[in-house]
Amino acid sequence: MIRLSSLASPPVLAAGLLGIALLAPAAHANEAVIRKNLSERLPNLPRIDEVRPTPMRGLFEVRLNGTDLLYTDAEGNYLIQGVLIDTRARVNLTEERLDKLTAIAFDDLPLKDAFTVVRGNGQRKLAVFADPNCGFCKRFERDLAKLDNVTIHTFLYPVLGKDSEQKSRAIWCAKDRAKAWDDWMQRSVVPPEPKADAKCDTTALERNLAFGQKYRITGTPTTILANGTRVPGAVGLDRLEPLLAQASAAGK
Repeated sequence: MIRLSSLASPPVLAAGLLGIALLAPAAHANEAVIRKNLSERLPNLPRIDEVRPTPMRGLFEVRLNGTDLLYTDAEGNYLIQGVLIDTRARVNLTEERLDKLTAIAFDDLPLKDAFTVVRGNGQRKLAVFADPNCGFCKRFERDLAKLDNVTIHTFLYPVLGKDSEQKSRAIWCAKDRAKAWDDWMQRSVVPPEPKADAKCDTTALERNLAFGQKYRITGTPTTILANGTRVPGAVGLDRLEPLLAQASAAGK
């Protein structure tokens, strides 16, 4: 354990703790002022979820709609839309913050709205959000087919138009969803349309779209690993294998 006394002499430590104690009420005061002024001056502004100080002195983050970020001064006199970059660390602080806000715990995925393929012992787990008309998804599927000892949960995520919606419904309503998906993605065998009198609940597709919007899944394919790591795009096996190994090690 690191003792505070080993990091600062008593006078310096006391001064530091006093500074922290004084900053906390000031931040709360700023939050109240910012909320009041923005709400009064911009009545059409969505409800403010959170106001918090940023690493930049005098600049505050205003979070709306769950994951929309704006920035303002201590009195809410000015509102800024854009990204905040730490030039010394070369870090996009806005993107970093959004990643935290939209992180998806694997256990929180609604797996009932996906279809699942298990190969080998199935120990390595991943979930993929994919559109049937996405060329990158088709390339990614060819790589996924080479994985062994894996469990793959596929969420149909039709974001590329009406034809994607139709194909997703046909695949979801197929007797063997995984085969219908594989036939289309790897062999271009068009999934048959469900019969008119077939009883098939496709509301899972709507829930998938809502889930993706909530967690800012803006492109396909998007992969979620067992440790919560989000992998955008059709990454090759040379990158995916080490990520799967890291995710498996984190779960032990």
